[in-house]
Amino acid sequence: MGTYEEKLGILSELISFARVDHSLKRSEYEFLLKVASNLGVDKETFDGLLKKKSPKITLKTQAERIVQFHRLLLLMNIDQEQHKKEVDTLYNIGLKMGLPPAAMAQVLEIMHRYPNKVVPPDVLINIFKAHYN
Repeated sequence: MGTYEEKLGILSELISFARVDHSLKRSEYEFLLKVASNLGVDKETFDGLLKKKSPKITLKTQAERIVQFHRLLLLMNIDQEQHKKEVDTLYNIGLKMGLPPAAMAQVLEIMHRYPNKVVPPDVLINIFKAHYN
């Protein structure tokens, strides 16, 4: 994984996405805190990002972009609610990352087939692989 600044940028993007509905639910906060911990970012720094955004980053590899898309998808579904604005925002973030629109649409369609709408990583990867071949 990239530099510490890239990790802060990843978290900032996730925080911004979580606030699309103008709130940050407890379940979303806890999910984000776990992601921060997995990225090696301490709670104090993470809480600071809630108040002040980190600079926007560009993920270098396609694999990093797919992982970030998956994080965003998990975050969207953590509260068991999907609002049109969240789905549209997720899709637009994916477009800005250069992900194939058809692959994202397929993921958003099949997520409803899985418990808690959690698409397994191998299924997600296979969908994106199919669209790159």
